[in-house]
Amino acid sequence: MHTYDEPVYLISIVSKILDIHPQTLRQYERENLVTPSRSDGRIRLYSQRDIDRIKLILRLTREMGVNLAGVEVSLRLKEQLDAMEQEIAELRHQLAKARQSTSVPPEKALVTKKSIYEMIIFEEK
Repeated sequence: MHTYDEPVYLISIVSKILDIHPQTLRQYERENLVTPSRSDGRIRLYSQRDIDRIKLILRLTREMGVNLAGVEVSLRLKEQLDAMEQEIAELRHQLAKARQSTSVPPEKALVTKKSIYEMIIFEEK
């Protein structure tokens, strides 16, 4: 069994799996929508991740009528969203870890942040 990111599928296999012409796959590569790996002989090799990305591109173009420029924007936004979700998950993990490591809840800590204003009045002589 291959890993999700392992490039193992030839362009002819991918075109049969997805029922699209190999030229369409080449166009997606020219448009930088998908970047398959290359073998030493410069043969395109697609991973399962690449295939899933192409499926998304096909869904956007065929079912939703999005042109390739719109697909590019959509994919870029999806990547940004995925990165932000990953960052949020990491921050939540760090927050949970920090909450577990403290023995005194922040609201009961002796050192608190409070503003104290003092007023000094000078008398004129």
